[in-house]
Amino acid sequence: MQGKDKHQKHLTESDLSLNTDENAAGSAHLKEPVAEQGEIEKLEAEIQEQKDKYLRLLAEFENFKRRTAKERLELQQTAGKEVIVSLLDVLDDCDRAEKQLNSTDDIALQKEGIQLVFNKLRNALQNKGLKVMDSMQTDFDIEKHEAITEIPAPNESLKGKVLDEVQKGYYLNDKLIRFAKVIVGK
Repeated sequence: MQGKDKHQKHLTESDLSLNTDENAAGSAHLKEPVAEQGEIEKLEAEIQEQKDKYLRLLAEFENFKRRTAKERLELQQTAGKEVIVSLLDVLDDCDRAEKQLNSTDDIALQKEGIQLVFNKLRNALQNKGLKVMDSMQTDFDIEKHEAITEIPAPNESLKGKVLDEVQKGYYLNDKLIRFAKVIVGK
């Protein structure tokens, strides 16, 4: 019996050091809390890394917004520069025409000079993408025409068509920038 007691005593000490029940106290499960602590530290490090990435991304986005706002302001301030520079030649011609109007009474010469200035202005604007809308005797289209009034059509084929333009319509690079104000036949 003494042999059994020794053996039981030996098993009991062995059972305490090799605990298989995770809820029971014992030395075999001491490593798990340490592993959990290491896992927590790892997760905290990942969270900190994600916070850093987020803050960098936020700062980068704020810089992007600031930079694009500055570029947009500069673009707005200089957007018309190219057109203005191209019209300076026309302005010079207007000054010359004005001097000529004051110095001569020859109407034919004055008309010719003014017509040259008008043509130069039209060409300068066309070179920048301006295109006149052709509306006369076309079907009335609410997408590009603004009807000022309707008048009786001289014949049946002109009903619903543009009979006269009060103000021309224009496209800029194929985009409508001004409706044509028209008189429509009814």
